[in-house]
Amino acid sequence: MVTGRSVQEHTGSAEMKSELKDTIRSVPDFPKKGIVFRDITTLLKNPDAFARAIDLFADHYAKAGIQKIVSVESRGFILGAPLAYRLNAGFVPARKPGKLPATTIRESYALEYGSDAIEIHTDAIAKGEKVLVLDDLLATGGTVNAACALVEKLGGTIVGIAFLIELSFLKGREKLPGYDIFSLITYESE
Repeated sequence: MVTGRSVQEHTGSAEMKSELKDTIRSVPDFPKKGIVFRDITTLLKNPDAFARAIDLFADHYAKAGIQKIVSVESRGFILGAPLAYRLNAGFVPARKPGKLPATTIRESYALEYGSDAIEIHTDAIAKGEKVLVLDDLLATGGTVNAACALVEKLGGTIVGIAFLIELSFLKGREKLPGYDIFSLITYESE
């Protein structure tokens, strides 16, 4: 297991990323016909693969001075909390409306058919804090764009946006201009 040590001590990060990709289960025709769902539960149940993913993120951002990690409900939480621990940073959950108990700010975003929103507490990020926004998947970019807007409304400085998986064929990066984006695993087609 590679927890707590630099990824470079073990093997090249490109090789580790390839090994991680091999742990992702592809489920055809879910949630609807023609979609290939990238199931991360197979990576998460593998302690070595899960540790490698967190280590790759930690190594990439080790010198960024990150003070807070904002992750989006719900699979983003699974990655964001252990990474916050590794980087000695605070963890901020971005949740669906009505799920947080104190005063929040909200950002809406468009879906294929309709809209949704996420919220964070108004005291979650102090002005000038260095923030990493982390989610499990970049598809069309709407959710993470909303998370970035919340961070910036509170005066945080986004030092990067990170994803376990990026579906590059959906062009989510186009909704995130000007941000430094880091993805561990990329799929260029369904």
